[in-house]
Amino acid sequence: MQTNPSSYGDYKDLLVWQKGIRLVRCIYELTRYFPAEEKFGLTSQLRRAAVSVPSNIAEGQARNSVAEFIHFISYAEGSVAELDTQLIVAIELGFLSQENAQETLGIILELRKMLSALRLKLSTKR
Repeated sequence: MQTNPSSYGDYKDLLVWQKGIRLVRCIYELTRYFPAEEKFGLTSQLRRAAVSVPSNIAEGQARNSVAEFIHFISYAEGSVAELDTQLIVAIELGFLSQENAQETLGIILELRKMLSALRLKLSTKR
């Protein structure tokens, strides 16, 4: 039984972390053309939530226990759900088209599944 998340290797090798980095790039690209008045509103919220996903994965993996890793994976899951909602809001407000958001929404769905699977796997290691 592994009790130290760092025994899983470097967080940069985790596919879920790599997918999180891809999500950050997509969100920054999508929000580049949002209205200027959204710079401190929806644009900022989307970007912060996106950066939070791989950051929480990395921080959790660097912690001293599987329980803490699971805790940070849960934070990442929350940020992914937040992003999903915020993208829907951006589409509804006309800042973004459904077709332009499609790739990012697909990544969000993949991340939800990956994070859930990782959390379940880690839960069996406690």
